[in-house]
Amino acid sequence: MYILGISCYFHDAAAVLLKDGKIIAAIEEERLSRHKHDAGFPSRAIDFVLEQTGIKPQNLDYVVFYEKPFRKLQRIFYSTIVNYPKSAAAFAEAMRVWLTQKLWIKQEIATHLGIATQKILFTQHHLAHAASCFYPSPFVEAAILTVDGVGEWTTTSTGIGIGNHIELTKEIRFPQSLGLLYSAFTAWLGFEVNEGEWKVMGLAPYGRPRYVNKIWKMVKLNPDGSFFLDLDYFAFQYSDTQSFSDKFVSLFGKPIERNQAHLISEKGADVAASIQVVTEEILLNMAKKLQQETQSKNLCLAGGVALNSVANYRLLKESGFSHIFVQPAAGDSGAALGAALYVYHQVTRDKSRFLQSHSYLGIEFANPEIKRFLRTQAIDYHFFPTPKLLDYIAGQIARGRVVGWMQGKCEWGPRALGARSILADARNPKMKDIINSKVKFREAFRPFAPSVLAEKAHLVFDLPQNTRDWWPLRYMLYVVPVRTTWRKKVPAITHIDHTARPQLVDRKINPLYHKLIRKFYQKTGVPLVLNTSFNLKGEPIVATPTDAYSTFLRSGIDILVMGNYVCEKERNK
Repeated sequence: MYILGISCYFHDAAAVLLKDGKIIAAIEEERLSRHKHDAGFPSRAIDFVLEQTGIKPQNLDYVVFYEKPFRKLQRIFYSTIVNYPKSAAAFAEAMRVWLTQKLWIKQEIATHLGIATQKILFTQHHLAHAASCFYPSPFVEAAILTVDGVGEWTTTSTGIGIGNHIELTKEIRFPQSLGLLYSAFTAWLGFEVNEGEWKVMGLAPYGRPRYVNKIWKMVKLNPDGSFFLDLDYFAFQYSDTQSFSDKFVSLFGKPIERNQAHLISEKGADVAASIQVVTEEILLNMAKKLQQETQSKNLCLAGGVALNSVANYRLLKESGFSHIFVQPAAGDSGAALGAALYVYHQVTRDKSRFLQSHSYLGIEFANPEIKRFLRTQAIDYHFFPTPKLLDYIAGQIARGRVVGWMQGKCEWGPRALGARSILADARNPKMKDIINSKVKFREAFRPFAPSVLAEKAHLVFDLPQNTRDWWPLRYMLYVVPVRTTWRKKVPAITHIDHTARPQLVDRKINPLYHKLIRKFYQKTGVPLVLNTSFNLKGEPIVATPTDAYSTFLRSGIDILVMGNYVCEKERNK
């Protein structure tokens, strides 16, 4: 049975193809369109997952959309009426988009694929999130928590998964939204909503949570695990351009200008630290109540808020759950996967489940294709057999050179995990500033993550020796303490609060990347490399040789590795 899952028209449009309940291809539209967080109809992504697997549209059993458009439209009408006349401008813009685009999604899918509309199904948004984290998890049973900005009406849902059955038992509805609360502070700090939330999390360690009490004036915790926002402080319920109200500004002061957001101010850092703490407390309150209700030791997380790696680690340590699985594509792109998985298990009643052990599911280029590109573009290159390639590149990283690394299938989700990565030596205390200013061209406070040999991670980080069931560590979804003896050894990946966001690299999951890091370890005694996504600020992670070479030329990357081919700036002079 072939099922295609689709998400689009909000942010991070994507397509996923299942065969008998197993993921065989998945990619975000942005990787192919080169428009970051592309929300448009994912025609390129759909075509890719079908072409990649040789499946014709007529062979699809079902196509599943990740939410129910008419329920979302109902929420827009209701919110407009309740908040009129302040909502008039947002309603006019919403109708322009809905009447020209979103209302016709079923017909658009049918036309693009050339299939009957009877094959096209729709799931609820948070049910898709729930399915995306439970079905691919290693758990026979688990509690489920999904948290984002908003789906149709739901902003948070909780429930239980057993076997192939999911039941969502509670929900929090718009405009009560933890995701939108965090986004309001993202906007106040001068960052772009749905893009800058990760910047807020990265800025938080530089500050002190001095404004927590002020934030608690606008949000209250309830004994049942829910929360309540005082909507007088917010504008997202009636505006599509403004997240916070004048009352918010009277409490926190004038917002930071967008062009000043890259500058670290003491107040900005303190506000970021404060909203991060409050967010963690709200999530902990929900998770603790969910654990008490379900008595489960396992928790599955999805929704955009589940990408908050600092909060995830606190949930592991303090919520009462012993094991956590987070969908690595926890946002809307992952909901395309969940929509397809939910329909598969409901239609087939198949109790067997597919364990998602990695995220290498996207586009791939073999050596002949890479060579053809290099020759067509008249680019100088050098070919290395794999053993020599690993030895050479590990040595170059140890020398302080910055490497663009493109290997195998690109990653599914927002994290670069050694398929489309920029690599460097974490021992160099200046490397963080070098990459931020000369390679990525982004804010100086932005942290970098390490890729570490899974079997050596406990030496560097405050982790047990056996971390095989610590699934979020495979996807950089926990922020953990760096051991005292290592903080000065690897300063470029150690945050100001002595933590890091590691990716544990398993030799069976990504053997080539594991061998590279092991070679670096043999040369330096350090079992990790600095890893950041292979892209420039404002651009998606690279997908193709064309993307990779363009980024290489326009940045301070010293060496580009694509397959077994190496390009160096010195060689191109």
